[in-house]
Amino acid sequence: MLRTIIWFIYFCCYLIVILPNLIKVRALHRANKIEQRDREVDRIVKKWARSMVNLSGAKVIVTGEEHVPIQGGVVFISNHQGNFDIPILLGYIDKPKAFIAKKELKKLPLISSWMYYMNCVFIDRGNARAGLKAIQEGVVFLKQGYSQIIFPEGTRSRGEQLGEFKPGSFKLATKSGVPIVPVTIRGSYKIMEANGGLIKPAVVEMFISEPISAAGLRKEETEQLPEKVRNIIALQLKQ
Repeated sequence: MLRTIIWFIYFCCYLIVILPNLIKVRALHRANKIEQRDREVDRIVKKWARSMVNLSGAKVIVTGEEHVPIQGGVVFISNHQGNFDIPILLGYIDKPKAFIAKKELKKLPLISSWMYYMNCVFIDRGNARAGLKAIQEGVVFLKQGYSQIIFPEGTRSRGEQLGEFKPGSFKLATKSGVPIVPVTIRGSYKIMEANGGLIKPAVVEMFISEPISAAGLRKEETEQLPEKVRNIIALQLKQ
């Protein structure tokens, strides 16, 4: 219980401490100094993410870092076991990235501002037309060289099981033509979800698989893509 209380206090205080950095990022954005803005955002977000994971007491073991393309945008497609998946992905993959997030997060003060400058895309899961618009927005970012994270299960599994992958999630890659990088997270639910919401130390393994080309696919290849990526992630979960 004490670790959980300390974690949430630290989380809130950290957002206040980095306010000057947010002001700097906003100024760089207004001055159209986009490269400087992106470097500052990536530095702060990565530092924040790692500190959140470290404070939980979790140990993250990463395998396959060499599979992350250095140049250009990619779509990281990951399974989703728990709330800590986001800071794990942001902090332990050495490539600037944002994520497809539910629209409710847009209402969170300070956090939503950082998400805006990260180029996160907010999606209304209950509105098909709005969902399509969000995908189109994500495609624009990807073509500009910004990477995106998406959880095709749509929600946390809160355990070892792997849900079905929604085909619509893959439109980000097929419409932008950027590679898909499958990511398998194993054990993140043990930090929080397995403990009734309390934060406890755990060992988390993250496997980064080889990129999959999503450019110029035939119709049948596009239809098979969700199952192909799911099988890769499922195989790593079983090891």
